[in-house]
Amino acid sequence: MQSLVESKTIRVLVADDYEVVRAGLCTMLSKLDQLGKFENFDKLEVIAEAADGPTTVELAQSLAPDLIILNIALPLLNGIEATRKILANAPHTQIIICSSDHKESLIEEAMRAGACGYLLTRSARTDLPAAIEAVTRGEIYLSPKAVEVIVTKYLRHDSNPSTPAIGLSEHERRVLQLLAEGKNNRQISVFINKSVRTVEGYRTQLMDKLKMRSVAELTKYAIREGITPLE
Repeated sequence: MQSLVESKTIRVLVADDYEVVRAGLCTMLSKLDQLGKFENFDKLEVIAEAADGPTTVELAQSLAPDLIILNIALPLLNGIEATRKILANAPHTQIIICSSDHKESLIEEAMRAGACGYLLTRSARTDLPAAIEAVTRGEIYLSPKAVEVIVTKYLRHDSNPSTPAIGLSEHERRVLQLLAEGKNNRQISVFINKSVRTVEGYRTQLMDKLKMRSVAELTKYAIREGITPLE
C-alpha cells in the first residue's frame, strides 16, 4: 500500500446516500483540517460528494482523489463493489469504508476488495481522525470493534468461508443488489449495460447458486449479507 505522506494536500471524496451524514462528515473534516489535527500532511480538502455507488466510481475516475470515505450501503452499487471498480483503475487511491454492521464477512470482503480502513458508522466521529492518519501513512486501520470481530474469528480457528456471496461473480452481485432494490429486468439491463435476456440469465443463476425460488428470498439474502442498503 502506497503512503500519501509526501502529498501536502489530501483530496477527499465523501460518499453516503444520506445528505445529512455527508454534510456531517464534510463539516467534521473541515474542522479537523482547520484545527491542524493531522501530522502527515498540510491540508485536507473535500473535493466532491456522492450519493450512490455509480456516481462515486465516476467521480473517482474523473477527479482522482487521494482518499475516499464511503458508506458500505450505497444504493445501485454498494461500497464494496464500488471499491473494487475504483481500485481497478486507480490502485493507489486510499479507501475507508464506513458501515453500521460489524459482521466479519463484510469486514473481510471490504479488505479483500482493497479498502484500507473499516469503521463503524456510530464511532466514525472518534475513529475517523486516527483512520485518516493511518491510511495516509500506507497502513491499514480497523475500528476497535472490527478488530475484535476479526481476532475472535481467528481465535476460534474458523477457516470456513463466512458467506456464499463471495462465490458470486461481479455481475451477479450487482444484479442481486438491483433486484433487492426493486428494479425490474429492463431497468437492470440499463444499469449494467446488458440485454434483458442476459439479466434474466443472471437472475436464474442467482436462484440456482443460492438455492432460492423468489425475488423476495433474494432480497432477504441481500439485506442479510449487506449487499444492499435496504432495511
